[in-house]
Amino acid sequence: MKHISPAEFAERRKRLMEQMADNSIAILPSATETIRNNDVHHRFRQNSDFMYLTGFREPDAVLVLMPGREQGEYVLFVRDKDPAREIWDGYRAGPDGAVEQYQADDAFPIDDIDDILPGLMEGRSRVYSQMGVDGDFDHQLMTWVNQIRAKVRTGAQPPEDFSDMSHLLHDLRLFKSKQEIAIMREAAKISARAHTRAMKACKPGVMEYQLQAEIEHECMMAGSPWPAYPAIVGSGDNACILHYIENTAKIKDGDLVLIDAGCELEYYASDITRTFPANGHFNTEQRAIYDLVLKAQYASIEAVRPGQPWIAPHETTVRVLVEGLVELGLLDGNVDDLISSNAYAPFFMHKTGHWLGMDVHDVGDYKVGGEWRVMEPGMVMTIEPGLYISPHNTNVEKRWRGIGVRIEDDVVVTKDGCEVLTQDVAKDPGDIEALMKGGQSSLF
Repeated sequence: MKHISPAEFAERRKRLMEQMADNSIAILPSATETIRNNDVHHRFRQNSDFMYLTGFREPDAVLVLMPGREQGEYVLFVRDKDPAREIWDGYRAGPDGAVEQYQADDAFPIDDIDDILPGLMEGRSRVYSQMGVDGDFDHQLMTWVNQIRAKVRTGAQPPEDFSDMSHLLHDLRLFKSKQEIAIMREAAKISARAHTRAMKACKPGVMEYQLQAEIEHECMMAGSPWPAYPAIVGSGDNACILHYIENTAKIKDGDLVLIDAGCELEYYASDITRTFPANGHFNTEQRAIYDLVLKAQYASIEAVRPGQPWIAPHETTVRVLVEGLVELGLLDGNVDDLISSNAYAPFFMHKTGHWLGMDVHDVGDYKVGGEWRVMEPGMVMTIEPGLYISPHNTNVEKRWRGIGVRIEDDVVVTKDGCEVLTQDVAKDPGDIEALMKGGQSSLF
C-alpha cells in the first residue's frame, strides 16, 4: 500500500511556514475521541489538517510551528507513554516517538502544555490558528495569551495579531502531489471493484443494505479501514433522495439502483456513483434518462482541463441536460431561457462536482476574488451529473416518475487535460447489462 513519505510531510510544513508572517507561530490541535454511546467511542479519525502536516494518528495532540526558531521549528505536544492505558487502548508514541517516528524537532507531554506553550508564544507577534472550528480550544488559546498579557509589566511580549491559517493551509491541500494522486488512484481502483461487485450481486429481492455490505467487504479486504462517507444505496423512489442513507428497502423488479459509495485509503477519499437496473435491463424511460446523464457526464469531463474555470463542467452539464429534457418533452421552451430561469432545478438541483481529497468534500476555494477559480494541474474533483424525477412530480407523465440517475467519477486535472481515476467501473449501459447478466452473486 502506498503512503505519504516523511519528506513530503516536512515539505508541507515548510511550504506553510514560508507563507506565514515573520516572527509568527501556528498552533493547530488534533481531533479528539468522540463518545458514541455511554463509555464507547467512535473509531478515531485524525483531523485532516493535522494529518496533512504531521502524519500523526493519535488524539489529544497539538502541533506548533515556529519559523526561524533556532531550537527547532516543529513542535508536538502528545499524550505521554502510559503502559497501563496502552494495555486497554493501544500503543502511544509519546514525546520520544513523536521525535523519532514523526520527525518533530521537539516534543512534550500534552499535560505540560499550559506550562510550556505560553513561553513559546511569548515574543511572537502573530498567532495563526483556526478560530471558530473548536470553541474549547479557542478558549484555551486565549487563556494562554492572557497569561502572557498578565506579565507585560515584567517585560513579557504577548502576540499582537491573530490570523486564520485555514486559507493558507487549504490552498496547499487543494493541489495534490504525485504521492497523493497515487494513493487516490489506488483508492479509486478499490472502490471501482466494490461497485462492480455490487452490480454482480444485485437482483430483485436483495436488500439495499446487502449491497452496501458487498461494497464495504470489498473495500475492507483491500485495506481500506472505513468508507469515505456513509454509503447511499437507493432503489426505486429512494434513488431520487440525494442523501438517502437508510439503505433498508427491498429492491424490486423494475427498480433502478443508485449507489454512491467510496472507500478511504490512507486518509484519502474516493467517490463513485453508478446507477443500474435491478433486473439487469433498462426499460425505455430508464435508458433515455440514463443516456442523457451519461452524455452530460462525458461532455463535462471534456471540460476539465487547465485554464478552464471550475464552473465550466457544471455549465456544460446544465446545457446538455436541458437540451435533452426538451427533446424528451420533460421541459418545454427555449433552452437558453430555461437555463437562465433555472427551470431544470426540479430535475437537477446540485452542482456537477466538488473538490476531492482528504475530505470527500475537500477544502479549497471555488472562487478567488469573486471569480470562479481556474483549474490547474493537481486539482482533483468529482464530475457527477444527475437527473431525479420525483415520484410526486405530477407535472410529468407517470412513466417518468421515480427515475433517479447519477453517474459520478473522480477526475484529476493534468497538464494537458484530465485523468479519470475511477474509469475501471462500467458506466456504458450496454456494459452494465452485460456485466450483470454474467455476474455471480456472493449473496445467493
